[in-house]
Amino acid sequence: MKLAVPLARKHNAHLVGLHTLEALTIYPGIAMHIPAPAFSSFNKSQAEEAEAIRDIFDTYTKNEDFPSEWRLLKAQSTLATDRMVESARTVDLVIMSQKDSEAERYDQHNARITVIRDSGRPVIIVPLGYEGPTVGENILLGWSNTREAARASHDLLTVVDDGAALCILQVGAAQPVTLETSDTIELANMYARHGLKVSLEQRDGTTKGVADVINQTAFQKGADLIVVGAFGHSKAYDFVVGATTYDLFDGAKCPVMFSA
Repeated sequence: MKLAVPLARKHNAHLVGLHTLEALTIYPGIAMHIPAPAFSSFNKSQAEEAEAIRDIFDTYTKNEDFPSEWRLLKAQSTLATDRMVESARTVDLVIMSQKDSEAERYDQHNARITVIRDSGRPVIIVPLGYEGPTVGENILLGWSNTREAARASHDLLTVVDDGAALCILQVGAAQPVTLETSDTIELANMYARHGLKVSLEQRDGTTKGVADVINQTAFQKGADLIVVGAFGHSKAYDFVVGATTYDLFDGAKCPVMFSA
């Protein structure tokens, strides 16, 4: 909310607070009777949690001029993340929190991954304990010549301020500016036509991880938002080798917009 409210205020956006009520999952391979009080207790705890979350949403939005809306959806027979994805597909931007290992159940940890992979919408992940500043004035774009990065490079235009500073960062072995890197020049020209103050940065990523280089550069540039393409590899590759996307999920110190 500390990111969403100032951003909505700046753009006079329609802010939707979405909470999904989990269904009590019964696994067919387990032969056991679930007594009615167990369902009643589960539903009561879900309702109490939903009401507490709505109170937070209302506290942040009640004195604002932009339109805001609270939505409570029941997962019913589907997964809660499926309902999140359905809702995400109809909006400009999704805002979610970084993983909170102490507050979340294990089955909730993949919600962010699912929404980013399947919704087709940009998702900003907000670090725990985030206190600002409002995003959009100073942005770092992690660029590579991929479909996902291209999506991210245009998605950022939905949140960037007029005349904002934008650093286009390439991480990899140092190389001269040639025809092979002309895509970066063309990208910078496109942003300049939008009135942004563009700079180009190339950093060696052979000694540090790519995520570390991105985080370090964002800190040095004073960036309020990192923008990257997400999941440029297959799920199998990500699981076995690891990927920059996962490293940025938990390691970023400022908000990160992911586009897939």
